[in-house]
Amino acid sequence: MDNTMKISDQITVGPQPNRDEIYEFSNEGFKSIVNFRAANEEGMPFTPQAEGETVEAAGMEYCHIPVSMNMLDDHQVDEFREQFEALPKPIFAHCKSGKRAGAMAMMNSAVEQEMSGEQTLQQAEKMGFQCDKPELKDFVKHYVDTHHK
Repeated sequence: MDNTMKISDQITVGPQPNRDEIYEFSNEGFKSIVNFRAANEEGMPFTPQAEGETVEAAGMEYCHIPVSMNMLDDHQVDEFREQFEALPKPIFAHCKSGKRAGAMAMMNSAVEQEMSGEQTLQQAEKMGFQCDKPELKDFVKHYVDTHHK
């Protein structure tokens, strides 16, 4: 699948996969899929429920945490961090383009590594994340700065 980014050996992020790509992830050894798309978003190839059924049919675990760029809050990140610990790895996490999934993965990693919010944004930029959403940058920085281990 194109446009994916490996954050660590435990998680890779990218855009929403189609049915064939979900089976490819299973064949490549992924154990879980996390979907951050809200159920009412435009351009979804299938519903979160249908995606979950496909993921489970492919032999992986599925987790759906709907995240809207306009309604991103600490609780959603906390929920992802709890699920991240529990899900079999490696994980493929997605949203529409991979930006929200990348932000969630970076926040989880940054808190675990006790990085600052500014260090997190610099690391994301070094890894190639292109973020044109100032509100997302502000949220990532604030979350990491206020959630140390």
